[in-house]
This record gives sequence, structure tokens and C-alpha cells, in this order.
Amino acid sequence: MNRLSLWLVTALTALGPAIWGSTYIVTTEILPPDRPFIAAFLRCFPAGVMLLLWSRRMPARGDWGRTLILAALNIGAFQALLFVAAYRLPGGLAAVVGAAQPLVVIALAWALEGKRPVTLALVACVIGIIGMGILLLSPESQWDTWGMVAAIVGALCMAMGTYLSHRWRSGMPILAFTAWQLMLGGLMLAPLALWLDPPLDSSLSGVQIGGYLYLCLVGALLAYTLWFRGIAVLPSVAVSSLGLLSPLTAVILGWLILGQAMTGSSLLGIILVMGSVLAVQWISNRPAK
Repeated sequence: MNRLSLWLVTALTALGPAIWGSTYIVTTEILPPDRPFIAAFLRCFPAGVMLLLWSRRMPARGDWGRTLILAALNIGAFQALLFVAAYRLPGGLAAVVGAAQPLVVIALAWALEGKRPVTLALVACVIGIIGMGILLLSPESQWDTWGMVAAIVGALCMAMGTYLSHRWRSGMPILAFTAWQLMLGGLMLAPLALWLDPPLDSSLSGVQIGGYLYLCLVGALLAYTLWFRGIAVLPSVAVSSLGLLSPLTAVILGWLILGQAMTGSSLLGIILVMGSVLAVQWISNRPAK
């Protein structure tokens, strides 16, 4: 694949995290409150079923174990831990912890494959974390032990899921690969939705139903298809760094739609995060010597 094609795939993959960045506004402004796991289940499981009906492909006999592991890492465990961290930590602190995912992917590639990290890539990843901290952290941020544990383990799950999805590429088409992860991950979230969330009542408005449809069709079906397509083609570190676009998009949408404040330090944080993402993409996509 030539460099222009790589950058095109990168741009399409970046749409996934950008779409996920809209989840915060949809959840807080549209959906019924206090039902995080129901939202996660309705986001993932129906999208997986629709993709499975379209693709009609089963994993090979030897791929079932790997598919279950990837579904747990990328969807089930990550979504559950993400909501625990979001409820117990300020969103900014959780996002800064999540910004360490590219460094985890670099460490996995070094430990398991012997791929020595590029110094510029390490520097760019650290700058991304610093930029996220400048953008989102405040002096009033409160530390919570279990919230931090959930954020750290969630970041590790997503980073490992991204790395293993790239390493365990199978012969399944991308739609089927995405379908099984969304459906199985959604099934893992179902017990949490039943036991921990109050049930949905029959008084859902059309706007709320539209919010759930958006999360399912755009936030899961489209975004995860683009994401796993990128994982299949791009280096795992490059894909992982694109995840920084999710909180970045959430901040920009909050400023544009909700009228949230944008200060000089916020602009500096945005510039550092964008510079970090672009630098990692440039380093990862340049031709090998």
C-alpha cells in the first residue's frame, strides 16, 4: 500500500474516535440518566447483530478463543471499566489516563516482538499525554482509588485489544470481525445492564430513541467498522494514538454546542494533542528503510 493510501485509511480510521467523542453530549443531553450499561449494551449488541446478518460469516474453529478475548478487551471489559471510571473520576483525569494507551502498545510491541520503539514516537506520545492534561485537568480534580484502578485497567484493555487485533488478523472480513466483537462484547455487558441499571420505561421520547439509534448505528456500527479496518492495515501504535481524538472532539463539541469555555491553555492543549497525533502518524506511515 502506497503512502497516499495509508494516509487515506488513517483519515477514515480517525473518524471512529471523532464519532466516539460525540458520545458524551448524546449521553448527557439526550439519553435518560443513570443507565450507563444499558446505553453501552444498546450501543454494541444490536450493531453486532446487524453486521452479522449482513456478513453471515462465522469465525474459524481455531479463532473462537481469540475472538472472545478481543470482544472482552475491546468491548465488554473496556466499556464497563470506562463507565466505572467516568462515574468515579472527573472526565479529564480519566481521559489523561487513557492517553497513555499508545505508550502501552509500544511497550507490548517491544516486549512481545522485539520492536524497539522510535524515540520520536515516544516523545510524541508523551507530548500527547501532556497536552491532554493541559486541556482537561483542573486543580479541583479529585483522585479516587477505584476510579483510577478502573481507568488504568480500562486503558490497558483497550491498548492490548488494539495490539492483539492487529497481531491476530484472521481471514474474516472486516464486517464479520467487527460484528462478532460487538455482539459478544454486548452480551458480556448485558448482566451489568440488568443488575446495576434501572430499567427503561415506556415513556422514552422520540429524541431519546434517536439518541440510542445514533449510538448504535453511527457510534458503534460505523465507528467500530472504520476502527477495525484501520487496525488491520495501519501499525497498532498509529491506530492507538488516534484514540486521543475522542476526548479532543468532546471538548470541541462542548465548546461549539454547549457553550463551554475555551481558554488559552485549552488551545495549547489542543495544539499539543493534534501535534502528537500527526507526529505519530507521520513516523508510523513513513516508508521503511
